[in-house]
Parts: sequence; C-alpha cells; structure tokens
Amino acid sequence: MPESLSARRLTRRGLLAAGGAATLAALLAGCGKDDDAKPAAENTGGPWSFTDDRNKKVEAAARPARVVAFTGVAAALVDFGLDKQIVGVFGETKRADGTTDPQAGDLNVESVEILGNVWGEFSVEKYAGLRPELLVTHMYDPDALWYVPDESKDKILPLAPSVAITTARVPMTKPIERYAALAESLGADLSAKKVTDAKTRFDAAAESVRQAVKANPGIKVMACSGSPDLFYVSNPKVSTDLMYFAELGVDIVVPTKLESGDYFEALSWENTGKFPADLILLDNRSTALQPKDLAAKPTWGQLPAVKANQVTPWDAVPRFSYAGAAPLLENLATAIKNAKKVS
Repeated sequence: MPESLSARRLTRRGLLAAGGAATLAALLAGCGKDDDAKPAAENTGGPWSFTDDRNKKVEAAARPARVVAFTGVAAALVDFGLDKQIVGVFGETKRADGTTDPQAGDLNVESVEILGNVWGEFSVEKYAGLRPELLVTHMYDPDALWYVPDESKDKILPLAPSVAITTARVPMTKPIERYAALAESLGADLSAKKVTDAKTRFDAAAESVRQAVKANPGIKVMACSGSPDLFYVSNPKVSTDLMYFAELGVDIVVPTKLESGDYFEALSWENTGKFPADLILLDNRSTALQPKDLAAKPTWGQLPAVKANQVTPWDAVPRFSYAGAAPLLENLATAIKNAKKVS
C-alpha cells in the first residue's frame, strides 16, 4: 500500500483522499497572476529569518513578499492578517463545479495562481513564473512537504526557500501558534482585532467542549474516513486535532492495529463495527465518501451512531488558525452535548 498514490496520502494524512478535479488557471508566460499588484519591491525591513519545524533556519535578505503555500496554509496565514503576500497556492482550492473548497477559508482564490488542485498536481513552470520568495506547507512526517510532489520536489525546492510546520503528533494548538509566528514574521499584526477576536472565540469554543464532556459524560467518539474498499479509523495519538480534542476531555476511539505511520487502522467494510462509538466524526472532504455514498454500505447503516443519526462532519485537515479551528470546536461541543449513549 505505501507504494500507491492513495497509500502515500494516507500515510502522511492518516485518512483516505482520492482524486478530485478542477480546471487550473491558464498558464502565464513568465509572470504570476496580478504580478503588477504584488511587486517583489514590497520587501521591506532588512534581513529576515525563521526557524521551521525541520529545525532549519530559513533566511532572506528581506522579508518575503511573494509567498506560495498549500491552500490550507495560505488560508491560515490570511486569518492571521496576511493578504497580498500570498501569490500562489497548491492543493484543493476550487471544486469541480467552480466553487471554492472549504480548505481555502477566507482566501481570495481569484487573486492567486493555482499551481495544482489535487494531490500530485504542482506546476513547476507556473511556480517559477510567480518568482516565489517563500514556499510554506504542512509537515505530517519528518521532512515530507505536504502536497509538494516527491517526483518534482528537486525542481521545486531550489526556486525559493521553504518553511515546513509540523502538523502531526502534536496538539492542534502547536501548529496554530507556529503559523501565527510565521505570519507575524512576514508582517502580520497579531494584535489586530480580527486576530484577537478569533483567539477569544477559540478559547471559548475549547471551554465549550470541556463543558459538553462534563455535562454528557461517557460519550465515545470515533473519527473516521471511508473509501470504496476500506473504512479508516483515525488515531488521536497522531492526528493533531484529535489529540487536542482528547486533551479537552473527549473520549476518542484509539485504533489498535495501526498501518504505516500510525495514523489510522484500515478495516474492511465487514468489520466497521469493531470499535463501539456513540458519535462519529466523518471526514467531510470531497475526496472521502459522504453519508449519501455510505448509504450503499450495509455495515455502515448498522452502526449504532449512524442509526441514531449521531454523525457529524469532520475537517480531517483543519485550518491551523484560531479562526479556522474555533468553528470545529463549537460543532464538536454541540455534537457531544446532543449525543446519547448508543454503543
């Protein structure tokens, strides 16, 4: 399985993500979209440096003003106050029907160049044309740059410095803090009302989860993702959001027979009932099976939580900002509060 495309995605993410399609923006000849609006001359402030989670000190003569990032990273940086610095993105950005993918958050997707819209897509030519000054992405496994294809990384990485932020095996608050620090180094004002209000909302949401658990004790939660052939149960000891949920007191199923990377246990559909659960968090990405698709799986319909209609969407690759994470916590608190013991 590790040799297959899907397995590689699963090893790094711990969840199934297949395909997806969207039309990429037209190839620009030698320059990026909105180039004139975002000149490299915006670099200010003298020498710049940032030490990323590879313990690599990334340095530049001036603060990078032309940033290319994984879509979810770009959205998080926007939440922290960056704007025109984001010139390109890669990863799920637009859906097949042309609407914006939730991963993009408040990012203005029409103002950036989309270098690739699904796993494995990354236009090196478009990237070079953007004259990038910094590339930023998640790091689920050591030295593995999320959505930067292995087969072309040797062409991509020499074009600009790169920053990688750890997004596994640490609680969700850690990458949020790291992306905030990166955004600040790039010129964002973390004292801006937009940012402080989001932090206040996040803190209140976290407390609402704690209170929901206390008010409705004993609710067993399972985070999962479905593919046509297999049912994946995610590991809260590795997945950063689930790790944080557990810190808040949520009782989350811990799979026992883990695949490579320890992100999940892969079950045949005949064995979906292995772990009793009262509430199911279901991967809500378009790359995973959704409830309407799962209706064709008899064993799915037999799960007590499904029978009780206690299934709630789960952002399996969360947006690591206070603004992005607060709604996830609020939704989780509501789901736990309203759940009944059924397992």
